[in-house]
Amino acid sequence: MSLRMHCETKTRIYFFDTTNELTHRSPSSCRCLIVYPWTQRYFGGFGNLYNAETILCNPLIAAHGTKILHGLDRALKNMDDIKNTYAELSLLHSLNVFLPPSHVQLLADCLTVVIAAKMGPAFTVDTQVAWQKFLSVVVSALGRQYH
Repeated sequence: MSLRMHCETKTRIYFFDTTNELTHRSPSSCRCLIVYPWTQRYFGGFGNLYNAETILCNPLIAAHGTKILHGLDRALKNMDDIKNTYAELSLLHSLNVFLPPSHVQLLADCLTVVIAAKMGPAFTVDTQVAWQKFLSVVVSALGRQYH
């Protein structure tokens, strides 16, 4: 099996296994806003983000987390053309939201922590390699308009 196929298979398997739970609770988005509070400035219209409890209970954050996971699903379905798949979203984030690519990387890091915790021992080195490669392409694609 080629490295690309290996990465794609590993990424798809564990992403789809964990997406349902992550969609309902949005722990990676919440974790990012709590651990890196400076990222909250991009969510001014999401209501009270005063502390961890309000962030964890915020339905707008949960909805945005769901949107992010659906976006990752789109990337998985277009694995050979992620940059073009995210071209419009990259433009939106650079011109309208002014979200720096470094913040997308922080979210990717939080998502990795959440997935690793959810998977436990099943989050092997091979799984992490596949996931990190996938996320690095996603982060690059979303930051494309900044280059």
